Amino acid sequence: MKGYTGKLLFVDLSTNETEIRAFDEQFARTWIGGYGFGARILYNEMPAHTDAYAPESMIGFISGTTNGTTALMGGRYTVVCKSPVYDGWNDANSGGTFGPSMRSAGVDGIFVKGIADAPVYLYIKDGECEIRDASAYWGKTISECEALAAEEIDEKRLGSCWIGPAGENKAYIAAVMNDTHRAAGRGGVGGVMGSKKLKGIVVAGKFKLDKADPDAIRALNKEVMTWEKEGPVKPVCAMFGQWGTGNDYENAIGRGDGGVKNWAGSVEDIPAEDRDVASAPRMDETYKRKKYACSACPIGCGAVYGFDAYGYKSEDSGRPEYETTVGLSSMLLCNDADAVNVVNFLFNEYGIDTISGPGTIAWAMEMYDRGLLTADDMDGVELTWGNGPAIVRIAEMMCHAEGIGAVLLNGSRYAADHFGFGHDALGTASGIEIAQHDSRYGPGLARTYTYDPSPGRHVKGGLGIASGRQPAEVKYVFDDKGAADAAGTCAKEMNNCGGFCDFSGFGLPPDMQRKLINAATGFDLTPEEYALAGKRIWFMREAFNIREGHLRDYWYLDDRILGKPPLEEGPLKGVTVDVETMADEFFKHMGANPEDGVPYRETLEEVGGMDDVIADIYG
Repeated sequence: MKGYTGKLLFVDLSTNETEIRAFDEQFARTWIGGYGFGARILYNEMPAHTDAYAPESMIGFISGTTNGTTALMGGRYTVVCKSPVYDGWNDANSGGTFGPSMRSAGVDGIFVKGIADAPVYLYIKDGECEIRDASAYWGKTISECEALAAEEIDEKRLGSCWIGPAGENKAYIAAVMNDTHRAAGRGGVGGVMGSKKLKGIVVAGKFKLDKADPDAIRALNKEVMTWEKEGPVKPVCAMFGQWGTGNDYENAIGRGDGGVKNWAGSVEDIPAEDRDVASAPRMDETYKRKKYACSACPIGCGAVYGFDAYGYKSEDSGRPEYETTVGLSSMLLCNDADAVNVVNFLFNEYGIDTISGPGTIAWAMEMYDRGLLTADDMDGVELTWGNGPAIVRIAEMMCHAEGIGAVLLNGSRYAADHFGFGHDALGTASGIEIAQHDSRYGPGLARTYTYDPSPGRHVKGGLGIASGRQPAEVKYVFDDKGAADAAGTCAKEMNNCGGFCDFSGFGLPPDMQRKLINAATGFDLTPEEYALAGKRIWFMREAFNIREGHLRDYWYLDDRILGKPPLEEGPLKGVTVDVETMADEFFKHMGANPEDGVPYRETLEEVGGMDDVIADIYG
């Protein structure tokens, strides 16, 4: 088979059984890779209404279609499971090198169920899997695990992913980490991994993918380099290459895109002299040590930072990403760059999602400000707005699951339910903290945050962040965007399943993802077939939720981030987003019943490959 290893590994930790299953070209062409494979397999293998932490619950780690093919910007893999946060379909992707390394080890994906008797890790080399004792790794941080594995396994090139102590504690905001500071962070993937006592996965091997047309890939890669170096996106690529995702921090909070004061404030709450304190251009001057790039990425938006602050010292900490920076600075009114970097480092080392983690601290900070949480509730921490030392201390307590940290480790909605107040201050989509792009600024995100099968994500399809760049008289009209929303959704499904970075939206010339997938696999997908595959995959993820009984009325976006009530000052003053009208139009153009979001029978027949779903829904 071209472009794939053709093999998937299945592991049952309750019985210590491992099995390699082959798949054919038809399966690959139908489900492409990444969470396309994942949704199809979890629907087949995982019984309906399974608790996320039950032995029957399954977690998968799947390479993107272009991982390891040399296709530029094709380095991302995906983790799939049922989310303990909102009890539905969940996928989270990550860059770095782990996706291509899985393929070098001879598999396109790894699916794990069961619960081990004691901590274990998986070691896969050249298509063979060992379940190894991880007692020495349990309780260790991510970098400690990587060092132990390198010492234990005599291989020059190892790929690995791990959970930190947060995952061991089955935290709802625990991430799966690879390449030290790269994260598949969202929806509790680390908690599901920890519930199985699975500490990590280590891969090695020399499997070489048989690509359909290597010459075509080389030629297409040359087009990509010309596009980035000489085309209209040259300034954007250069900016992200120099400063990464945090390059736009100051502008983002200025225009109302990035959150301020737990989504209840605006740039006017931040003194002018502090508005760039956490921006990458400003922080690079103090902390940057070297550049970092994920596999097959010509932009290289990452960097390694060094710092010595608050009793912590590192020369190998990841530069905080945009989401992390906003969450730890403007969301908390914090102008302490040392605190931002220390907490970013701690959350990465302990395996905590750096979107949900800071979002949860912001909620707690507002509760403290309103007098609903006291210093006694906070174990003596005075969590006032902008208090850097207090932010670091609360983060430490979350990392170690100490005191109130054990509550906050499960996210803001869990904390609000636990204490019985503060639901009006939440900024979540069905319980998961949204990304740091305000849906009042980019209203197209409101539909995606609410009704994508994996809620709260900004890297899913639809109108996205770009909807915020439209004039107000265009973007706040809600009843005419369904066709563009549906088309963008189908395209992004293929981008994600193909293993492409979200930056491929500007970093690749138009239609390049389809061409690279075809060159790697030999599928020769037409633009129409490509879009149809994206629709099929979206409905496969949606079918998982429908089988759980989660129809349209199950999903929601918190009132605060819809502008209910609207802000009284700042760039988003007076804005309220009508997400339900947008959703009506989206479901109509996708071919689903707007009343409940269930796809029509003829839609499922059109996309193909879902006869069992048709039977489950329609009998």
